[in-house]
Amino acid sequence: MIPLRSTERIHSKTIVTGVFIALNVLVFFFQVSLNRAGLTLFVETFGVIPDAISGRLYTLLTSMFLHGGWMHLIGNMLFLWVFGRNVEDLIGSARYAGFYVLCGLAAAVLQVIISPYSRVPTIGASGAIAGVMGAYLIKFPRARIVTLVPIFVFITTMEIPAALMLLWWFAIQFASGLGSLATTNYTGGGVAWFAHVGGFVAGMLLIRLFPARRPKWRAWYESD
Repeated sequence: MIPLRSTERIHSKTIVTGVFIALNVLVFFFQVSLNRAGLTLFVETFGVIPDAISGRLYTLLTSMFLHGGWMHLIGNMLFLWVFGRNVEDLIGSARYAGFYVLCGLAAAVLQVIISPYSRVPTIGASGAIAGVMGAYLIKFPRARIVTLVPIFVFITTMEIPAALMLLWWFAIQFASGLGSLATTNYTGGGVAWFAHVGGFVAGMLLIRLFPARRPKWRAWYESD
C-alpha cells in the first residue's frame, strides 16, 4: 500500500515539511555526486554508528538527513508529505520542526540501545517520519488516506482509515524488529526496525506536549 494523500484539509502553508523534504533531497544529491570512497567516508562520518557513538553525538541529528538509495529517499519523502503537512498545520511550523527533530533523536537513541555494538552506520529520516505518523494517529484517528493498492495485476486507489494503516505499519515494524533480535551480525546492513518503532512511539507521546495552535478565525473575539 502506497499512501498518496490525506483526506484532512490543510488550512495554512506547511513550509517546514517542504524544507525538510528539500534538505533530504539536496543531501542525497550530494551523496550520489561522491565516488565510492567519498560516499563511504561521508556516511561513516555523519551516520549513527552505535559502537562508536561516544564523542559522535552530533550524528544523532545528521543521520536523519542521509539516505541509502533512491527508493529509501522517495518512500520516506512521500510518507513525510502525506502525514507531515497535517501535523505541521495543526501545531504550527516552529513547533513542528522541534517535534520532528525530537522524534528523530528518540528513534536513533532507541536503535543505539537495542544494538549497542553495531558497527553499521544507521541513516535515514524514517525514525523522525515515524514520529510524525505516530502523532497523526493520535491527532487524526478518523482521517482516511487515499492509497494506491495493487489487486492482482491491477492497481487502484482506495480510501483506507488512517488508524488501520498506521497500526498495521507499526505492527510490521515491531514484528520485524523482534525478528531482527535473533541475528548477531554487527557488520552487515539491514533495516533499523527499532528506529521506526522508537520514532512512532515517541511521536505518540511527544505530540501531547505540542498542543494545537489556536485557529486564526477565532482570534478576533478571544481576549486572553
